[in-house]
Amino acid sequence: MCLFCILYTGMPNTSGLWARRNVISSSDAAAVSLMRRAGAIPLGLTNCSELCMWWESSNVIYGRTKNAYDQTRIVGGSSGGEGCILSAAGSVIGIGSDIGGSIRMPAFFNGVFGHKPTTGMVSCDGQFPYATDKMVNFLVTGPMCRYASDLIPMYKVLAGPNVSRLQLDKKVDLKKLTFFTMVDDGGSPLTSAVHPELRAAQKDVADYFEEKVGCTVRKVNLNLMKYSVQIWTSMMAASDSPSFKQEMSGAMSAEEQPPVNCAAELLRWALGSSHHTLPAIGLGLLEGLGRADAKAIAMCDSLKRELCELLNDDGVLLYPSHPLPAVYHNQSLFVMHNFAYTAIFNVLGVPVTQCPLGLSTEGLPLGVQVVAGPHNDHISLAVAQELEKAFGGWVKPNAN
Repeated sequence: MCLFCILYTGMPNTSGLWARRNVISSSDAAAVSLMRRAGAIPLGLTNCSELCMWWESSNVIYGRTKNAYDQTRIVGGSSGGEGCILSAAGSVIGIGSDIGGSIRMPAFFNGVFGHKPTTGMVSCDGQFPYATDKMVNFLVTGPMCRYASDLIPMYKVLAGPNVSRLQLDKKVDLKKLTFFTMVDDGGSPLTSAVHPELRAAQKDVADYFEEKVGCTVRKVNLNLMKYSVQIWTSMMAASDSPSFKQEMSGAMSAEEQPPVNCAAELLRWALGSSHHTLPAIGLGLLEGLGRADAKAIAMCDSLKRELCELLNDDGVLLYPSHPLPAVYHNQSLFVMHNFAYTAIFNVLGVPVTQCPLGLSTEGLPLGVQVVAGPHNDHISLAVAQELEKAFGGWVKPNAN
């Protein structure tokens, strides 16, 4: 399975955008082509947020995707349909895209595995909207899987010629790894406090590797993580790319189609006549307020150096996949900045694997991000396989 933003010959390529409701792909995206050549059989396309830029998968063409564990809850976005079909046992593997957590948030909310590759390892050719300028360095395509054992075989295919730059066949001696654990972002006022059950689940992981595997485990506080929202938004704003309002028109340039007037669109939405979602309209209105702050960009460089020096070639960071388990539909509008828990790693360029850790007392998936140094994807993927053995991995949703 793959998203409606990814080209698949003969199938719609809408990206959840009304203006593209009749667009049919005439070719395959690079990732789809590689998978098909390897013998994969695409089952279909899955739902996403409008233009893949919100973390609830809902749009005016296909409607809203509901969580298999609790239909009043979100599936995340933008790869929310993909996460949902995996958790509901409708598919085993899928392709997701991720510029701010769009693989890892849905994987977390739906209790499956999702891997954000090291930047540049998997081609993102054949998606709409496509990344330009600096955003090319933030957007990744990667595997989403119900079972951890499928991550590496799928990643080997998706990486294509870049597989030689990775060490996916290298055996990882987990006992020789140092685990660093950071339980929250350090106190950003823009994000929610991390849920107690997520804190407890992450502690269980740290304790397991220390007591059962024999690893060194250290608590760490990367002070600049508290500025994740500012860092990500500044890095995105620094890219000379088409505006979101422009992309909402269904075209990447004003010569093809003028940008959407989001103020007028907001009025249409209030009157029930808009073909856009409220999150998309809001993003279109707010993007003009975003500026590339030089201080935040410098913070990004400093944080990347600090993180890479910390992890080196034998360390992993445990970090919350999100501060809250799957929230109710539309609740994301009120905690919009929580996406920063995943987005920060897009601008840092490091590989990250979201791993499920069972269910909360409310029956919602818990999880943790496993972060490794650049090109050390094999380390976070090996940890994911060990976590599946120790904590059970995917849990079948209750049929009721």
